[in-house]
Amino acid sequence: MKKNFNKTISKASKSVLAVILLALGHSGCKEDFLKPEPLSFFEPDATFSTQSGLDAQMAICDRHLRSYWTFTNTTTDLGRPMSTEYMFTDVAVAGKTDDGNILADIATRVTPTTMPERMPFFWDETYNGIKYANTILTYANRVKGLTPAEIKAYEGRALFHRAIRYMSLCFHFKDVPLITKILETPKTNYRSTKRSAILEMLTQDMEKAVQWVPNQAQMSLTGMVNKGACRQLLIKCYLATGQWDKAIAQADTLINQSGYSLMTNTFGNFISPYSEVWPVTRNVIWDLHRPENKAINANKEGILVMINRNETDMAIKLEAIRNWGPMLDNAATTTPDGKQAVRFYARSNANYRAQYDYNRALGRGIGVIRPTYYAQKGVWYLNGVDDQGDLRHSTAVGNWVTMESLKYNDPSSKNFGENLRLIGTGGKLLSTDTIRNWFGYPHYKYYIEDPVATRNVNNADHRGGAGDWYFYRLAETYLLRAEAKFYKGDIGGATEDVNIVRRRAKCNQVYTTVNIGDIMSERARELHMEEWRFTEMSRVSYCLALSGKADEWGNVYNVNNLDQNSYWFQRIQHYSDFYNKGKVTVRNRSYTMAPHNINWPVPQGEIDANGGARLSQNPGYTGYDASIPMWETWQEAVTDEGQN
Repeated sequence: MKKNFNKTISKASKSVLAVILLALGHSGCKEDFLKPEPLSFFEPDATFSTQSGLDAQMAICDRHLRSYWTFTNTTTDLGRPMSTEYMFTDVAVAGKTDDGNILADIATRVTPTTMPERMPFFWDETYNGIKYANTILTYANRVKGLTPAEIKAYEGRALFHRAIRYMSLCFHFKDVPLITKILETPKTNYRSTKRSAILEMLTQDMEKAVQWVPNQAQMSLTGMVNKGACRQLLIKCYLATGQWDKAIAQADTLINQSGYSLMTNTFGNFISPYSEVWPVTRNVIWDLHRPENKAINANKEGILVMINRNETDMAIKLEAIRNWGPMLDNAATTTPDGKQAVRFYARSNANYRAQYDYNRALGRGIGVIRPTYYAQKGVWYLNGVDDQGDLRHSTAVGNWVTMESLKYNDPSSKNFGENLRLIGTGGKLLSTDTIRNWFGYPHYKYYIEDPVATRNVNNADHRGGAGDWYFYRLAETYLLRAEAKFYKGDIGGATEDVNIVRRRAKCNQVYTTVNIGDIMSERARELHMEEWRFTEMSRVSYCLALSGKADEWGNVYNVNNLDQNSYWFQRIQHYSDFYNKGKVTVRNRSYTMAPHNINWPVPQGEIDANGGARLSQNPGYTGYDASIPMWETWQEAVTDEGQN
């Protein structure tokens, strides 16, 4: 963030709407305002003396939250933080096989001085988000003309924004510096604060936010933090501090008394482009995940929606299919007679056939990440049965795409119009890059139309457009409540909560009893690319250790040595067909993961810049020293902030 950005935005306009649009949509801010600063430079830069200034800063907080999905490296156009998150999970691995620096060998590549992909984003930019929130907390009560309730609403939203960032830091980096105020002078003698202490503070903050922030029904705008979102985060805080009953009570309120409900029938607009290419039978899962339906009044399931509209000043392309879909238009996959299997022809091309226009109907993927076998197939089995009724995995209704459901579309091939197959005559492999080019995926999640590309008859590169995205949905609330009930020992209640989500998806198979693995598997099915999968796996590993309950293999964990053995690592070992199996090598790099990777390394540059004290490095990384002092309580850390 530029040093004078806050001052500029506060003077930009007298109109609240204009200020918000400037903060959210100004093209020049795409990367500039996200430019990271050293941790020690947390200092005030402007005085927010008007409500429009507060609104602008709040809009920056909201936009910054969306940037975890929409942040783009302007050089490669591939830098998605969420892709990096998923590379550390049981459901996906790095897939860009033409990249010499592909993040496959995580166990050896991730160090305090070498943090590939967008790992630094989760340090630098998360602390920037904390700074934006702290600015509001510093100035909200100084703005004249606001009522006490309005001041508390601003402060409550800021507490949410700060808490969600610290939740990320705690479950990415573990023990980190705690910063709760705007500093008047640079500070370079931070200590790390224990994760448990930070989580305690977040819980108290979110208890306040739930009281102060209004319900969505009381707000004129959709997309701002509301009471429901605060309550959802408070549930996670209660889980992370071992308060199962309080987590259940908050989930009960959100589910039964807050005006939300699961969408069980079709609703809103039916958006089904190019039905002659990829027909979709209208169903509730498809409607639920159309960007056009996520923020409408008829949708009672969305708790917090990040607004991101095509062809508006607020639009930033997600390019979901480009990053997460298979690379269909690639010579590495061929027809049995040796032609390229799938071609993307522009409509102006003589070889174009409308019924095979996969470019516009599905979009052009390049496989930045690719799903594991578990994510594609294994997780969809229940009771030993591949649940054909589950709408989230249904090719029959058009929600899920498999390679075998596509057809060869090069008119010059003898196999034109036949379904794709991986194995040809005599057992010949018809794709030489199955990592990047051959996998199934959730079309209902990834497909977001780009109207500009659609209208261009010369376009053969439909990367996907901007679209509203869920941050929190009520389906997750049921799964959080199931988790809390499991820790408490109410297996029947946990089972029913998971089955409620399954029945909405029209599953034929339901659980008779659930363990923590079943709950995490249902999260994988329901919340793909909505949940921060690695963060949640890290959090659940911590919570499971707190509870003393066993995982699906009978393991019980110790919260003090999760870097040596954790539920997260056991899921990697059991469910990923890539990591630590020794079977797959890309660019002379084997896919590996180590137990200590549950905690990412604190960047060495931050440790070096903090010259007046030593930040704590995590076990397993160079520089780890158990004797380095850290704050045991959040109150100690807050007191120290004012002492340079």
